[in-house]
Amino acid sequence: MTVDECYGHPRLASVYDPLDPDRPDLDAYLELARERGARRALDIGCGTGVFALLLAGLGIEVVGVDPAAASIEVARAKPGGEAVRWICGQADELPPLDADLATMTANVAQAIADPDAWRRTLRGARQALRPGGLLVFETRDPAARGWEEWTRERTHRVTQVPGVGPVERWTELVAVEEPLVTFRQTYVFADGQVLTSDSTLRFRSRAEVERDLAEGGFALEEVRGAPDRPGRELVFLARRP
Repeated sequence: MTVDECYGHPRLASVYDPLDPDRPDLDAYLELARERGARRALDIGCGTGVFALLLAGLGIEVVGVDPAAASIEVARAKPGGEAVRWICGQADELPPLDADLATMTANVAQAIADPDAWRRTLRGARQALRPGGLLVFETRDPAARGWEEWTRERTHRVTQVPGVGPVERWTELVAVEEPLVTFRQTYVFADGQVLTSDSTLRFRSRAEVERDLAEGGFALEEVRGAPDRPGRELVFLARRP
């Protein structure tokens, strides 16, 4: 799987968290882990480890997997990073983990745009879960057409990053070929370096996701809205029978 520069470039990975420090989207996942009494968890597409470390803070045994080596290095170096087993790779390469919970937060599910890679990821998640274990992930509802807001005017920010200085960034739409949407993020550092990262997301319909889950051997338990983005996200809870 190709790794986007925003996750794979060492300089961009190092500022990923300070550029997006507010993560209320993770609260619902944490609450679900508490509700289900999860003891072992797999965080697929763990990136810089924000959610995996939150899970570990609850006393959960966590494996975080991601193909971006630069992001994994950031995660491993964080306080408490030794409490998580970090793996640079793909979900379908994992051994059975007997996990109670597997998650794909934020853009992870949509970033797996290739249908074959998506099927392999679902297969890997199923193999990592114990019977009865739960897979939880979110995807933007394509009916909301959220990509129409991805313009420089709407997304332009300048963030003061400790030890780095001001970082200017914005997002611009590159192409819409539904269900695929491609966009470019531009980063300008105080020393004049300009870096860009192109990403493609797949906007799957609810029907498509439900079909993929069934074909992947999951039993759909529930489809929820994301509490922090009502009407814009679909959150799928699927159980390994």
